[in-house]
Amino acid sequence: MRTVDLDQTSVRELNARLHQCVDNQDDAQWLVRNPRGKHALAVGLDAPLDVTVEGPTGYYCAGHNKAATVTIEGYAGPAVAENIMSGTVRVKGNASQYAAASGRGGLVVIEGDTSTRCGISMKGVDIVVGGSIGNMSAFMAQRGRLVVCGDAGQNLGDSIYEAIIYVRGRVASLGADCVEQAMSAKDFDSVRALLNQADIAASAQDFKRYGSARQLYHFHVEHADAY
Repeated sequence: MRTVDLDQTSVRELNARLHQCVDNQDDAQWLVRNPRGKHALAVGLDAPLDVTVEGPTGYYCAGHNKAATVTIEGYAGPAVAENIMSGTVRVKGNASQYAAASGRGGLVVIEGDTSTRCGISMKGVDIVVGGSIGNMSAFMAQRGRLVVCGDAGQNLGDSIYEAIIYVRGRVASLGADCVEQAMSAKDFDSVRALLNQADIAASAQDFKRYGSARQLYHFHVEHADAY
């Protein structure tokens, strides 16, 4: 395992060294010490690396991740795992705003709570939150699945497209075009599989499903005055 101490090494140098590992799988495991809330750690990874960040991070940690596994042993600032393509990002504490925003694939696990707009504009990523999520989460979510083991804030799934949201706790309010939908056997299997992947203990039977009513897909001439 390679160890990098950010008290002695710059973030730029850390990221450069990680990017150089694309064709060298002997350097696959990395431990990053003393992050102290620094920004843009382990961004743009494009190889199956295993990176552990030993402490809290600032904004944009593990952004644009592809293939790597990044574990944050602490809290994460805004936009953790933004635009993730594949691989896994795990936050062992709470996460701030915009977690996994615009994510296109892979798995993001937040063991604690996350703030507003979790999963905003998600495009295929799977997100599992062990705690609760803030307001306007899954806003304009296009594809993917969001599993919330706690409660959800106001305007959940506002203007949602084809993404699916599963919530175990209370939902403060639903956003435009987001409605509760019946849970099928396939839904229970999906939640169970995602919880197992995330290594979070919860019963799939306790979750409710939310998705698009598909009323925003088409222009209705009789409602022209409202546009």
